[in-house]
Amino acid sequence: MTKTISMLERALEMQKEIIDTRRYLHQNPELSFEEHETAKLSAERLKANGYQVSTQIAKTGVAADIGAGKTVAIRADMDALPINEENNVAYKSRKPGVMHACGHDAHVACGLAAAKLLSQENNLSGRIRMLMQPAEEDVDSEGKSGAKRMIEAGVMDGVSAVIGLHMDATLPAGKVAIMPGPVMAAADCFKAVIHGKGGHGGYPETTVDAVVLATTVVQAIQQIVSRRIAAIEPAIITVGSMLSSSVRGNVISDQVVLLGTVRSFNEETRKKLIDEIEKTCSIANVLGGSHSITWEFGYPATVNEPLVTEVMHRTACSLIGAENVVMIPKKTWAEDFSMLGQVAPGAFMFLGGEIAGDRRNHHTSKFDLDETGLYIGSAILAETAKELLKIQK
Repeated sequence: MTKTISMLERALEMQKEIIDTRRYLHQNPELSFEEHETAKLSAERLKANGYQVSTQIAKTGVAADIGAGKTVAIRADMDALPINEENNVAYKSRKPGVMHACGHDAHVACGLAAAKLLSQENNLSGRIRMLMQPAEEDVDSEGKSGAKRMIEAGVMDGVSAVIGLHMDATLPAGKVAIMPGPVMAAADCFKAVIHGKGGHGGYPETTVDAVVLATTVVQAIQQIVSRRIAAIEPAIITVGSMLSSSVRGNVISDQVVLLGTVRSFNEETRKKLIDEIEKTCSIANVLGGSHSITWEFGYPATVNEPLVTEVMHRTACSLIGAENVVMIPKKTWAEDFSMLGQVAPGAFMFLGGEIAGDRRNHHTSKFDLDETGLYIGSAILAETAKELLKIQK
């Protein structure tokens, strides 16, 4: 029997432990930078498995090493979302208004199981570094997420490769998706304020109607992707909110605030979209008004490095069969794993968790997972890390 099959079998033997861990965390969710109990549990488990553990990194993060030499990192994000759970399950969140609505509870459970599997290896070819990361879903007062803060704390120093996974509630349990190149989008937010001159609805000729200016700007923004970006390059612009200074039908607004997001998969397109939006907002100036625009730059695109991805793909095929390792369309989600991948070559896979016949949506009050394939994620992470340590550069 091969070693790779042995790793999968060992992970399967841990299935109850993995599910129990996921359900405990699901019952006890914690928001971004508040993951104190999740971090405590992670640190205790890692210490028990022989890891050298550092805590309170990036406030609530945990980093843990085992072995020596070349370093491969495995990342799991820990935070929940400010959503009130509506599921009627035994492991329902015990915290009103907070739930694991994106699968981070499963990420931690899979990561800790992978760490345990690797701790049982007699001859690791280097060092494994577990990164239990806070705050993927949100940023602090300086606009920095958990990944950014952990990088600043030095956890990626000396790391030759970094790997991780994300649950996918639209992918059947038992399958994984592993693709090279861009797999998740960059996401940036903008606030455009369109200024006009308000007045009485009966005398529009004496005003510069900010609503008219703003609607013209919004219509023009919708043409950026179709006319300024190549058709083969994925991009999305969403104007999700239009807030007028007037709340009366007979009062012409002097100001409208537009709130939107921009999603892209490479830096050239990202910069092009930002530039085009800023140009388009200047239409307000041409029509007699003015504008201002501010940006909140979010996570960059998550890009899977070819070599690390090839190792993960090959490993997954050997463990669960090539028929269960699939390609899926790029996700327009954004993920701060992308920042880790800018420091060291990385690969990020999607682990199937679809509830057959009852598919759930991420970031909703009804989110849940089929847990039967969680052990697969742990096995692939552990075996991929082992294989990456063997590669000589």
